[in-house]
Amino acid sequence: MDFIPVTPSASCLIESLRDIGYSMETAVADIIDNSITANSTTIKIDFSWNKDSPWISISDNGHGMSEEDLINAMRLGSQHPGNERAEKDLGRFGLGLKTASFSQCRQLTVISKKNNKVSGYEWDLEWIKNNPDSKWEIRVISTDDITNSPFLNKVFTESLLLSNGTIVLWRELDRFDKSEKKLNSLVDHTRKHLELVFHRYLSPGAGKKGIEILLNNAPLEAFNPFFTSHSATQELPSQSIHLEGTFINVQPYVLPHYNKTTRENYEKYAGSEGYLQNQGFYLYRNNRLIIKGTWFRIIKKEELTKLIRVQIDIPNSLDHLWKIDVKKAHASPPEGIKNELRQIIDKIAFAGKNVYRQRGKKLQDKIKEPAWNRIQSKGKIQYVINRQHHLVTELENQLIPEQQDKLNALITMLEGSFPAELFYSDVASEPEALDKPNFNVELFLPILEVMISRMETNQVSSSEIIKSILTCDPFATYQNETKKLLKKKGYIHE
Repeated sequence: MDFIPVTPSASCLIESLRDIGYSMETAVADIIDNSITANSTTIKIDFSWNKDSPWISISDNGHGMSEEDLINAMRLGSQHPGNERAEKDLGRFGLGLKTASFSQCRQLTVISKKNNKVSGYEWDLEWIKNNPDSKWEIRVISTDDITNSPFLNKVFTESLLLSNGTIVLWRELDRFDKSEKKLNSLVDHTRKHLELVFHRYLSPGAGKKGIEILLNNAPLEAFNPFFTSHSATQELPSQSIHLEGTFINVQPYVLPHYNKTTRENYEKYAGSEGYLQNQGFYLYRNNRLIIKGTWFRIIKKEELTKLIRVQIDIPNSLDHLWKIDVKKAHASPPEGIKNELRQIIDKIAFAGKNVYRQRGKKLQDKIKEPAWNRIQSKGKIQYVINRQHHLVTELENQLIPEQQDKLNALITMLEGSFPAELFYSDVASEPEALDKPNFNVELFLPILEVMISRMETNQVSSSEIIKSILTCDPFATYQNETKKLLKKKGYIHE
């Protein structure tokens, strides 16, 4: 058989690789993966608007690369995705450094120092574009080039002068609207993304040494999406799934109800997408978050499960089964694992829904004479006004039959126009924003006096009067305010 080479055009292929779907934050995260694999303890991300010529650098104090290693690292497809890798290796395809960088910039410079020897190489996409007949060539960055360039010398001096490590430098950034405000916004979004994706490296737990990541010298703070620092967070029993001689660990959590934490923390852990969208599985490979807030289409996201988040840990040896992509931003479990996860969901969903159901039951048990009754029949739920509430019956007894009919018609109208869809929408999107009307003394005092008068007529004791009022709507909803009124009337004493 005869073969002829069909070497791809460097210019065409590289331009195509720029659009495989990286964002600024996923691109920076991919570079950080390399730094972590290189056993770095400090990773610095620096950026500057630089008078309309912005740049970003990611530098580390890892073991660095020899010249041969660096040349290989600059090669597209530097390793086969099927090769066996070190247990803690966060890479797979040998593309991340290049594709992540190309997605954001047209000039990628990498300088590395190992055993006191400095090596540097550069991809210049503009040069390749203007020289379409060139081969896959990278520019050599010599030590003289670094010394003679005030910019490169400054970056090198600040990062690698005293230690081994690597600098990845992006220049000619062209993937966002050229404005300093936009760059600052992208960097701020990147900070939040990195604090989540690498939170287990930033804060690995008691007795373990974490990695320091700095953004323009400001340290990143770990954001644990499971809110394990709060006493009301439920850590459900963990489970393990055996697959191909290794284990997948599954740890479910139920986050606190919004009444159990501060508004600030509730909003913080909701995330920008909210609890409804952020429920589900959080997949980690070697402690690095790959994908978050998904049920992998096993179940639908719903209001009653929105506080459930499940940590899944897999080793890098299972990448091929989970279909982890180049960007490390997408994954899909094999069908056999889906079945296992479905069984786990069935067990934990009850606990998540119970947070709401138990709270509702507590409120129902506390109020002995509610203004509204919940009626469930034939799979349907209705909320109707309690027509046996003593305020309703007392008013009805004071009316002539014609007026009683109008009162009943008014109540029926209110029940029939209960804004169920609007209420559900508000509860689903922002339950903590729902609030009751302010306590109006002028309106509540006459009702209170009527209740007290009726019970005193029936020779009810003071302690029973207090108990009845505090378990009757509307006063049950305003316990503190009602107690103050009862104190003024002499029913409650210090």
